[in-house]
Amino acid sequence: MNSVELFTGAGGLAIGISNAGFHHQAAIERDKNACLTIRSNQERGIQAVADWPVFQADVTQFNFTTLQVKGEIDLLAGGPPCQPFSQGGKHQGWDDSRDLFPQFFRAVRELKPKAILVENVKGLLRSSFSKYFEYIILQLTYPEILQKPSEDWVDHLSRLERHHTVSHHDGLSYRVVFRNLNAADYGIPQKRNRVFIVGFRSDLGVDWSFPAPTHSQETMLWEQWVTGDYWERHQVPLSKRPEVPSKQCDRVYNLQSSLFPPLTKPWCTVRDAIGDLPVPDSKEGNSLVLNHVLRPGARKYPGHTGSPLDEPAKTLKAGVHGVPGGENMLAFPTGEVRYFTVREAARLQTFPDEYFFPHCWTQTMRQLGNAVPVAFAGVLASSIRTHLVKAIQCSRCLVESTLC
Repeated sequence: MNSVELFTGAGGLAIGISNAGFHHQAAIERDKNACLTIRSNQERGIQAVADWPVFQADVTQFNFTTLQVKGEIDLLAGGPPCQPFSQGGKHQGWDDSRDLFPQFFRAVRELKPKAILVENVKGLLRSSFSKYFEYIILQLTYPEILQKPSEDWVDHLSRLERHHTVSHHDGLSYRVVFRNLNAADYGIPQKRNRVFIVGFRSDLGVDWSFPAPTHSQETMLWEQWVTGDYWERHQVPLSKRPEVPSKQCDRVYNLQSSLFPPLTKPWCTVRDAIGDLPVPDSKEGNSLVLNHVLRPGARKYPGHTGSPLDEPAKTLKAGVHGVPGGENMLAFPTGEVRYFTVREAARLQTFPDEYFFPHCWTQTMRQLGNAVPVAFAGVLASSIRTHLVKAIQCSRCLVESTLC
């Protein structure tokens, strides 16, 4: 199945989509450092990115009709820059020059993909952006209803709303749904809430919903404080096990009173993700693990305390002037902290261990903070692909039945 990705970054979403069985016909990214990361891995022969046509280009200037594609585009995906809607940004939304949702709309109009997948920060759902979010959903639903030259987006929204109430639509349209998802609920070792928008072309008749969560905090707490299986798995002796976190005492008590364990898998913790890595060395070249070099100088202070070892990590973020809030640090039960190595941060974003990051720590952490966890992208893309395959098969059956 063919796919195109906008705003590719270091490739997290794109690798997950590729792993799900899609073949990228274009990976478009403006940032030269992110493109270098992908191309470095292509040169190393990393299979997940080997055959991607990478376009280092400003999407506002990109002509999608020039892409040489055999057949239709099955999936158009991308995460438009989140800074206009991020809680840590300037909150300018549609007035921010970095709001590139209109370019995604244009790509949908020109490529007419069978399905779309969009990722963005949960700040997009804030009440201050609610009207603009409605505009995003309706413009993705009816991408060919263009904004007029004399019309601002608010007036365009009103026209889209009026059109949405009519009983019939003949042009290109999509069935669009959205949800705020926590990556930890799908086995990612990170508490990462992001908004995902998924749409299927209406003519395909696809009935789709987001995959159900597979992991939970309750099961993690059960294995840590009821059965102790978590500590046994990591060979942590009783004398070195921490106490139940005070904020979880009531929940643990309720679990201990329960007769049956939760039915989901446990949340994956930082220890689960990086526990098998060697202790990092501060000297480049001493480690046999790619990008696993200790960066000295970590310190904690109020609001900058790091990610606990025995919980999913805090959300890795990409700050404008560096990485904020302590999300780039590991916090040990002893109270000590240190920076995550690049490889550890890549593990938290579920990049494959052979994936190489050629830049300095700060630049790489920015790329990782902007990425979609690879495995999480794979979960959503696999579900989308399954439904597309079924829709195509049903379409063929209808044609053959008619011919018969």
